[in-house]
Amino acid sequence: MDRQLQHTYKTPKGWALKMAWRDSRRSKGKLLLFILAISLGIAALVGITSFRENLMQEIDDQAKTLIGADIEVKGSQPLPDSLMLAFYEMAPEMSRETYFASMVYFPQTDGTRLAQVRALSGKYPYYGKIETEPADAADRFQDGQYALVDQKLMIQYNVELGDSVKVGNQSFEIIGKLKKIPGQTEIGATASPVVYIPFSRLDQTELLKKGSRVNYLSYFQFQEPIDTTGKWSKLVTLADKQGFRIDDVEERKEETGRSFKDLTNFLELVAFTALLLGCIGVASSMYVYTKEKTSIVATLRCLGMKAHQAIQIFLLQVAIFGFIGAAFGALLGMSIHMYLPVLVSDFIPVEITPSFSWTAILGGIAIGVVVSILFALLSLVALRRVSPLQAIRADLGVERFRVDPVQVLVAAAILLFMVVIIYLQIGSLQDAAIFTGGLALAIALLTLMGKGLAWLVRKLLPASLSYVWRQGLSNLYRPHNQTSLLITTLGIGTTFIATLLFMQQLLVDRVTIAGSSERPNTILFDIQTPQKDEVKALTLDYDLPVMQEVPIVTMRLQELNGLTKNEAEADTSINTPDWAYNREYRVTYRDSLIDSETLAEGKWIGHIASPSDSIFISVSKGFAENLELKIGDEMLFNVQGALIKTYVGSFRDVDWRRVQTNFLVLFPKGVLERAPQFHVLITRIDDTDLSARYQQAVVRSYPNISIIDLELILETLEEILGKIAFVIRFMAFFSIGTGVIMLISSIVLSRFQRIRENVLLRTLGATSSKLWKIIFAEYFFLGTLGAFSGLILATIVTTLLGKFVFEFTFVPAPAASLLVAVSVIALTTSIGLLNSRSVIRQRPMEVLRKEI
Repeated sequence: MDRQLQHTYKTPKGWALKMAWRDSRRSKGKLLLFILAISLGIAALVGITSFRENLMQEIDDQAKTLIGADIEVKGSQPLPDSLMLAFYEMAPEMSRETYFASMVYFPQTDGTRLAQVRALSGKYPYYGKIETEPADAADRFQDGQYALVDQKLMIQYNVELGDSVKVGNQSFEIIGKLKKIPGQTEIGATASPVVYIPFSRLDQTELLKKGSRVNYLSYFQFQEPIDTTGKWSKLVTLADKQGFRIDDVEERKEETGRSFKDLTNFLELVAFTALLLGCIGVASSMYVYTKEKTSIVATLRCLGMKAHQAIQIFLLQVAIFGFIGAAFGALLGMSIHMYLPVLVSDFIPVEITPSFSWTAILGGIAIGVVVSILFALLSLVALRRVSPLQAIRADLGVERFRVDPVQVLVAAAILLFMVVIIYLQIGSLQDAAIFTGGLALAIALLTLMGKGLAWLVRKLLPASLSYVWRQGLSNLYRPHNQTSLLITTLGIGTTFIATLLFMQQLLVDRVTIAGSSERPNTILFDIQTPQKDEVKALTLDYDLPVMQEVPIVTMRLQELNGLTKNEAEADTSINTPDWAYNREYRVTYRDSLIDSETLAEGKWIGHIASPSDSIFISVSKGFAENLELKIGDEMLFNVQGALIKTYVGSFRDVDWRRVQTNFLVLFPKGVLERAPQFHVLITRIDDTDLSARYQQAVVRSYPNISIIDLELILETLEEILGKIAFVIRFMAFFSIGTGVIMLISSIVLSRFQRIRENVLLRTLGATSSKLWKIIFAEYFFLGTLGAFSGLILATIVTTLLGKFVFEFTFVPAPAASLLVAVSVIALTTSIGLLNSRSVIRQRPMEVLRKEI
């Protein structure tokens, strides 16, 4: 008879939609949480995707202003006349720039600062402009002994227009405040403030000494489009072989796009994490929701409804409310997009005018609906196993756990969809698979932790514990408990929050380690050999320690294992990178290793006794790996015209984080003593006033010497990291906010599991105060277990990131861990207690009548 009824039963048109609407009116609060959980993740995703498309479009439109010319030729030496003439034939408009780091001195305020000095000639920039105050200062400063100074630098040292700045041995009148130059960001200006001087006055500064680190730029503007397949490509190849790097508009555009693609990829992964947290909230909500609806579905099954029709009702609810949540999130995301250009303006070199992206909006809505349905299906497919008998026998629904092939198929579809979406965002299938696998592994670990902790509570629960605490703890492992689910959701939120805090601490520790009391904080470089003893005496006169004094010799690699650069390029079996031959090596010589170095392989010979002896050098291990060097390999160096044949004698592990002069290549004593060289002196200054007086004395007496004040660098880095941290916190808000909504949703839904139990306790004589204590105990331990699980996972993640990404050892921070744990426990307990008020107040007869 049942089969006949089911066979002949037909639902009216639109019946499923009406049933979905009627049922949703009784669950407005739960569905509102559903909408919020989806909307925040979609908002972050749409906002970031729109921003990325907008940014890439602006980079494309403003590409020429990034470089300021059609072509930029860069090298560590001036462009030879032969190449200059070849470029000039194709580009008659040319400008030259020479830039280097040097101390600048402001006589009016007696201030000194390491700055980037740029000597410019010509009409550069040809595209865009050097923004100054007053506006015509950029056009006038080359006409006399004038300078343009970064406006932040002027504010920092209380310098006004009309004051002078001393660069080397020459003073210049400041006629303009530099506000922006082509291709420079606010962060770049903060880290390396610029001072422009006329190219014609550069020699008067007397700063360009042998061994000084100087960059030479030539800018060209083409009158007609160039032929990139003929004469031009040959010229580029010729310049590259002579050690010059050529950037054109397309290459600079690609480089800039790649740089900011990494930023937007990171932000999109944060946004997707927020969406995933929301989806996990959807899955947990639907799990409890379907448990509550089991009796209703069983009753409808008795009336002839098929299982797929029951699933269809709730699937319609999910799709509709998923669409509402995604649409609301898309609107919120466009609002975020309007604010993001302001938020990251310090990091980008182009002006962004926010514009709507319908692709991002429609894509975000589609993703929101699909993920809502997929995550809801994990629980909804279980409704097909609901028997009509469950309408009259509630205990029939309790069955042993078994693997459901359909649920496995849905889970596989979710993983595949995640991989595809992340791949479309970041463009790397491997990274997408790693990210998805990492998230799946984290969820699996937290689920296992939840089950394991519940099992431990059951086994280790002491009989001597008071009834209230024993009852609260027992709720963690009794039938229909949500311990594993809540610990998973709480753990993911805790992991995310704790990882952010731990990573911030990791980065701050990495930056501030140089400022510890026993380490040097002031470095003087470009000291010429005749100045060495005088500078050392001046340092000692100020009662400052000379912690290191190191000679530095510049050279280039002429041959590696008998092969020149051209011969190595012609041999396809050799993978030596071009930079190995093109770069200028700065090396030192000594007879022993310093405390930032350890011998990794080979033998260090620190002194050459006879000129006829073979010269064995030591190279850093990382450098050796990049060049695939082996012990005994031959390296022929060109030391400013003199060829020196050496052999690789050892590899060193170098701690590059130490504030010391560390080198890729180390020579023994007895080889380079007579080579042209300059020196570096390292000291420590604990008093700010003393540091200022010492730097002024050095700059006044030796203007060619540059000084790196690590305390100032730390302040600059802290400012930059503060801006970066603000961007990360802003995006993390969406993930954390979604995690909080997920937590509220899980606890709100879990209270219905306890209504019958609490009513029965009231019937047996339990007072309201005891019920409050039981609920407090349950949620307190749930919060504790969730926080504990999340902190363990966050510590593992941060340790791995520290080791493999930042190459830094993470030491767990008790204060940060305690703050996260207390916050999660307090939030869990508070929400649990607030949402249990109706449970405590409910009269026993109301529930007992429902049971009857």
